Amino acid sequence: MDNTFLTVAENIKTRRTVKPAMMNGHKAPNGHIAALLELADWAPTHGFTEPWRFIVYENPDQFCAEHAEVYKQSVSAEEFNEAAYNNLKTLGNKVSHVIITIMQRGDLPKIPPFEEVAAVSSAIQNILLGATALNMASFWSTGGAILKPTFKEFLNLRDEDNVMGVLYLGYADQYPEGKRTIPLENKIKWVK
Repeated sequence: MDNTFLTVAENIKTRRTVKPAMMNGHKAPNGHIAALLELADWAPTHGFTEPWRFIVYENPDQFCAEHAEVYKQSVSAEEFNEAAYNNLKTLGNKVSHVIITIMQRGDLPKIPPFEEVAAVSSAIQNILLGATALNMASFWSTGGAILKPTFKEFLNLRDEDNVMGVLYLGYADQYPEGKRTIPLENKIKWVK
């Protein structure tokens, strides 16, 4: 195997989810974030709809305060959890940047929505792999209010658009071990 394949394979195999609390607070240059977004823009896209959209927060505290308020609005007074609210409000304390990822439905109705979701997921994976190559930590989150209708309203999205998650980016001093729980041979069927 050639060195390019080995480099790509190593990058894929060493990518890890690092929760925001495990990040160390160091800031990434905006140029690194712009370079990651350029990688995202090269994701596969059926019909060239390029359905990925990104909102980048250079100040994670601003996003976290907004997210906590959206969470508060999305639940009833009985469901409201003060600890969850405070956790959302402080989640970005050690994060460099936050990126909201959105699937903006393209104008080609013949392309099914799941293909648009797959395209944006590929764009997100490109960001995560690029972050790994830059020795950055990353966390793709769909928690809190992120998938609730109130978050979609907060972003002024159309009915056909979807929030695909929030990416927390930064740096960490330690990374979790990688593991797979199902053997690869149990996931593959070869046909001759």
